[in-house]
Amino acid sequence: MDVYLPIASLSVNGLLIVALGVLTGILSGLFGVGGGFLTTPLLIFYGIPPTVAAASAATQVTGASVSGVLAHRRRDGVDYRMGLIMVGGGVIGAMIGALLFRFFQAVGQIDVVINILYVLMLGTIGSLMLAEALEAIMPKEGKDKGPKRRRHHPIVAALPMRWRFYRSGLYISPLAPAILGVIVGILTMLMGVGGGFILVPAMLYILGMSGNVVVGTSLFQILFVTMATTMMHALTTKAIDIVLAALLLLGSVMGTQFGTQIALKARPEILRFVLAGIVLIVAIRMAVGLAWQPDEIYTVSPL
Repeated sequence: MDVYLPIASLSVNGLLIVALGVLTGILSGLFGVGGGFLTTPLLIFYGIPPTVAAASAATQVTGASVSGVLAHRRRDGVDYRMGLIMVGGGVIGAMIGALLFRFFQAVGQIDVVINILYVLMLGTIGSLMLAEALEAIMPKEGKDKGPKRRRHHPIVAALPMRWRFYRSGLYISPLAPAILGVIVGILTMLMGVGGGFILVPAMLYILGMSGNVVVGTSLFQILFVTMATTMMHALTTKAIDIVLAALLLLGSVMGTQFGTQIALKARPEILRFVLAGIVLIVAIRMAVGLAWQPDEIYTVSPL
């Protein structure tokens, strides 16, 4: 089923795009990562221009996050106070990201910047996740195999103006989640990601949040930041392809519900191992794409 994308100016297989949305939704429900970190690279591999892929993926992540937040809300898995602070930081970060996007677009390097960011981020996150998953699956002899109590980073503990976050079990400064939100907002604008693949590990290992609210709170933040990002793309870059976003959204809303159910039953370390493998494969493929010289360096096509 061929569908024409007006902004991307090409025809695509509509069922394949919907299937990609389903995959994104499943990842969103499983890990609270939004799924955009894989959607954008896979769209680029398919032939979608990087700017259109990033802008449209951010729009689609909004819909997937709505479904995921509702699912986690039913089991009381969202820290709204923590989430709202990160949303505020994320909106500020999205504004900064919009300025950077326009700058790199003006100098003709936005496609290269998006690809390099993905190689660096996916390679780093994938490696760390793989190491942790392998350690959890094959623990060393003599080590305590019981769960460790999470503690926030010493830098977080040193920040002033502490607040209590009862759902997360924390007493920390709101500056820490706000700064984290700014970083995620910039990445959301530049890369079309929800930012959850950075947000979830940071919430666990830097903020020290309780694991039972991390995924739901991450999706809550992603929901509102991607909404703001979508508005900024529509007003500034004008790179959102509404047809592409709608096809992705159709699949992701269905996939999120499946992912949430799987997350309640599957072993977390096995899920992390699988996700780490997928992330590293995509990072390697993007790195090869940056270095590989195409058969035709220059192409001419009618406008």
